[in-house]
Amino acid sequence: MKQMNREILVVVKHDFVNQAALEKEMQWLNEILITAETPSFFCTAHELVNRNRITQNKKKILNAVKHSELKPFRFLIGKN
Repeated sequence: MKQMNREILVVVKHDFVNQAALEKEMQWLNEILITAETPSFFCTAHELVNRNRITQNKKKILNAVKHSELKPFRFLIGKN
């Protein structure tokens, strides 16, 4: 599996946790995050505002976020 560069803080209840158990936990967390960070989930959680219109079209949202900055009068809104 591809090693991800993430900064994750893991808090455990037990005082003594071996390195193998911690590595296994990090692998599970990484798999969950890889699943949740797909473009489909991103488009489900966001809407694109283009001046006076709000769209949920996946193609338009992905085209807008393809660049480092959004064009003027375009806003990305999280549905949460």
